[in-house]
Amino acid sequence: MQADIRPLSDLRNHYNDISKQCKESKEAIIITVNGRGDTAILRLQSYMRMEVELELYRILAEAENDVRNDRVKPIDQAFDVLRNM
Repeated sequence: MQADIRPLSDLRNHYNDISKQCKESKEAIIITVNGRGDTAILRLQSYMRMEVELELYRILAEAENDVRNDRVKPIDQAFDVLRNM
């Protein structure tokens, strides 16, 4: 991921340019304060996609943990449990 780095003053003075850049490049823009990274700006769609991907990774990690710890059932038994709820 190649992020553009811009000072906080650019966010104040050139917001429209930064917003346009986020939309066009789909990459994060890093805002610095006193020369150090402070904030990352993403277009909303990129942020939402990242949130969905992170949730999927959490679910997959939980499923892998269940398999490793033998907390699994054959599919027909799992559906029987759900039907009886």
